[in-house]
Amino acid sequence: MPLRSHATARQVRLGTELRRLREAAGLKAREAAQLLNSTPAQISQMELGFAGVSEERVRRLAAHYACVDSALIDALVDMATDRTRGWWEEYRGVLPPVFQDTAEVEHHATFLREVVITHVPGLLQTADYARALYTYVHPGMPESELTPRVEHRLKRRAVIEGDHPTPYETLIHECALRVRVADRGASRAQLQQVLGQIEEGHANVRVIPFDQDGFGGAGISMMYAGGPIPQLDTGLRDAPTGVEFIDAAAQLEQLRTLFRRIRDASLDPIASRDFIHRLTKEL
Repeated sequence: MPLRSHATARQVRLGTELRRLREAAGLKAREAAQLLNSTPAQISQMELGFAGVSEERVRRLAAHYACVDSALIDALVDMATDRTRGWWEEYRGVLPPVFQDTAEVEHHATFLREVVITHVPGLLQTADYARALYTYVHPGMPESELTPRVEHRLKRRAVIEGDHPTPYETLIHECALRVRVADRGASRAQLQQVLGQIEEGHANVRVIPFDQDGFGGAGISMMYAGGPIPQLDTGLRDAPTGVEFIDAAAQLEQLRTLFRRIRDASLDPIASRDFIHRLTKEL
């Protein structure tokens, strides 16, 4: 099987979990290679996500690693054998890989939770809002690059609007709702879009108002994607080099704790909806 030129975040995660099982068993890559009649280099490529792995090999490795967590093993098998080619594949080679990785993580999530402070969440953005953001951050970007970015952002909505929508809860700061990234009309349309998603049941939105006491999370922006089992949850946070995908247990627990603390500082869904209605009327 030829090596992949690019491993997706999902493929990297599979390799990471296999490496963790090996290390928990106290085995070196060369020892794992002997079990599969392979080479240490091939084990390394598999654990980095550049080489595929069959169901039979996943189960053999799990047995040799003395892993008895059947739910985890089955989930890893599903990851290894999944051949989904989603809508995001049409943007491979057109947009940076992180665009496809984010859409793929969202597609496979069992639930999505998000915290945004300065911008409306990508899953709720209108075309005008997204275009204004990209244009501002990347002045002079040619239309050939701008258009697919906007299209990709709008297509991501499928995960919460499709036939089998993924439960989505987002905590939005009042700042994000008030900042006009475009003109007044675009801002009003954006707030109406958020309200529409609430009323259609696609999004559970909670607002963090400016006058909330004891809120120290203004620097936090994150998405939390539920896995088939909690051990395979994924966190996404903005980093200087792009989106950072988080899978370490301690960091995931920290993200869960942060989300709960920020949710406690937000208005309930009904009050949040009414809050956004009032902002819309002010425009």
